[in-house]
Amino acid sequence: MQSSLSFLIGWRYLRAKRRNAFISFVSLFAFLGMAIGVFALIVVLSVMNGFDRELKERILRTVPHGFIEPNEGLQDSDAFIAQLHGTEGIEGLAPFVKTTGLLVFAGNARGVEILGIDPALEPAVSDVHAFMTHGLMNQLRAGEYNVVMGSLLAHFLGLNIGDKVTLTLPELNITPAGVFPRSRRFTLVGTYNTGAQSDQQRIFIHLRDGQKLLRLGNASQGLRVKTADIYQAPSILKRLRSDLGQSTDVTDWTATQGHLFQAVKMEKTVVGFLLGIIIAVAAFNIVTSLIMMIAEKRSDIAVLRTMGFSSRGVVGVFMVQGLTLGVVGVLLGALFGVAGALSISNIVAAFEQMLGLQLFDPTVYFVTNLPSQWRWQDTLLVCSGALIVSALASAYPAYRASQIAPAEALRYDI
Repeated sequence: MQSSLSFLIGWRYLRAKRRNAFISFVSLFAFLGMAIGVFALIVVLSVMNGFDRELKERILRTVPHGFIEPNEGLQDSDAFIAQLHGTEGIEGLAPFVKTTGLLVFAGNARGVEILGIDPALEPAVSDVHAFMTHGLMNQLRAGEYNVVMGSLLAHFLGLNIGDKVTLTLPELNITPAGVFPRSRRFTLVGTYNTGAQSDQQRIFIHLRDGQKLLRLGNASQGLRVKTADIYQAPSILKRLRSDLGQSTDVTDWTATQGHLFQAVKMEKTVVGFLLGIIIAVAAFNIVTSLIMMIAEKRSDIAVLRTMGFSSRGVVGVFMVQGLTLGVVGVLLGALFGVAGALSISNIVAAFEQMLGLQLFDPTVYFVTNLPSQWRWQDTLLVCSGALIVSALASAYPAYRASQIAPAEALRYDI
């Protein structure tokens, strides 16, 4: 009975016109602060999820899931591939050689990662061939010293298909004329665009050409690996590492790319915490509005107590007011937050088209739009946290109201 009465009184207090207009202003500010905080958190977390998804899709679709590198090199890659064929979780294997070098053309220079591959086996471990913008990956032929590179790298160097570019290795040749760095002329036969950072720093040459450049004979440095599930690659390759022993170095993609996604996750956590301060401010405003309300209603509380209203019932009256501000603010913020998270990409694209500008310069950023991925788990977490904060903010003032002594409150009203 008293719980229903507490709800009715609390709801009446919330709706009633107050003698002190500042209380209404603080209550409104608390409500709007809660709504804005929830809205901002849902939208920003969705955008962070979108960037995380874009990075994973763009980077991991072209990155091998792992590497197998015997300490003394791989003399017979075909035999080793046959040995590993049928290993649980392994879907593709391809030999490789790699090094670093300097590409030079028309006065422009760029440090690059050089990857020697077998074009026939490359589709088994990478999807780069699906992102070719000019030429084909199978135009890499042994002995012709052709090269395929990212379209952004080719643009930076001023290269067109058919141009010859000089590749210099970090090794020296000692000749009667002096000491010179090792270099070789390559012909650009293709470009690709995966939308990942590797487009600016990785080039592909034929495996045989790479072996000659590195003076490896017919040996390769190891195998690139593709697993059935890239997120299971660490556990699959860990088992393979134990099978191959200490003489073979087995690594997975997390060794080179994992730190990037950990940084994105940390950034999402920090941004979420900082935006959560908005909700904390709204909670303080709930406390302020309730304390001011209690000061205004001291005589009413005293009368209720003298009529047999319990201290628990008084707590309920002011908990109703605080929670109503919080719940309505959270619901409104969640409604607009979900709508914003689902449509922010289209809204930003429309503004870009209307104003004739691009928020993310494609020459600087790999993600040229504002991605968003709404997850109900994030929304549930944000709303639950906001409701808990609202309840905690309402509890203390409500408890203090229940401790008001009726005689003391009525002394100056008689």
